[in-house]
Amino acid sequence: MTTYIIILLIVLLLFSGIFVVKQQTAAIVERFGRFTSIRQSGLHFRIPIIDKIAGRISLRILQLDVIVETKTKDDVFVKLKVSVQYKVVVDKVYDAFYKLDYPQDQITSYVFDVVRAVVPKMKLDDVFEKKDDIANAVKGELNDAMINYGYDIIKALVTDIDPDPEVKAAMNRINAAERKKVAAQYDGDAERILIVEKAKAEAESKRLQGQGIADQRREIARGLEESVDVLNKVGINSQEASALIVVTQHYDTLQAIGSETNTNLILLPNSPQSGSEMLNDMVASFTASNQIGEAMKKQTKGKAPLDTK
Repeated sequence: MTTYIIILLIVLLLFSGIFVVKQQTAAIVERFGRFTSIRQSGLHFRIPIIDKIAGRISLRILQLDVIVETKTKDDVFVKLKVSVQYKVVVDKVYDAFYKLDYPQDQITSYVFDVVRAVVPKMKLDDVFEKKDDIANAVKGELNDAMINYGYDIIKALVTDIDPDPEVKAAMNRINAAERKKVAAQYDGDAERILIVEKAKAEAESKRLQGQGIADQRREIARGLEESVDVLNKVGINSQEASALIVVTQHYDTLQAIGSETNTNLILLPNSPQSGSEMLNDMVASFTASNQIGEAMKKQTKGKAPLDTK
């Protein structure tokens, strides 16, 4: 019975020496507190009681987010979130495990140092525009420092830039004012175009209206000329014909006014005697004007030409 118990204990002891290392992981084995080997992924055996797994370290790409608060060149406090992606170099697992107890703290310290050395030399607008320069500076500094400890910096990213709330509010007001200014300029341009086009349309309308009035008067004159020619053929001279046409148009005007229902009351002489007097006045006026014209022509002909020599 005792023999079976001893054999069972030996078997359990041997099985306790078997261990498994997961993929993308390295196990550090120590013997009596002293480093002996690094075991990669797979099934492994260690001497029970004598050998001990001191620790396991991941070979995957890890990410550390660091938030740094600093001041820009134009005295604006800003918080930057820097994401550092790093991993343990396979050939330097020993250095990564034994040289640093807390690698995240070491990386954080370097990020703080680089950001607070670079950002104070930039204005706030430059921090937003040149965040890649900040990230590259962090990556370069970390690579030079952490490679000695078995860590490789894959990438550094500035993932967030958060200025002071009052500064953000002021920036938003400036942006809103700038957008209102641009909108006002567009509105002014649109209104100016509408005014110009309206003026052009009005000018074209006036031009066409004037052309229509000119054409109308031209046709009226042509009609009056034809009427005078017709009356001359029946023995009525030009003065009497003109007076007759004017009287006819006078009565046509009275008829047009009378046919309108919504016109104001207009008092005009409309008796036959008034028409006769108006006709006599017109004939007398035409006769007087013709006599004056003939006298002016004779006076002009009687003058001797000026001697220009």
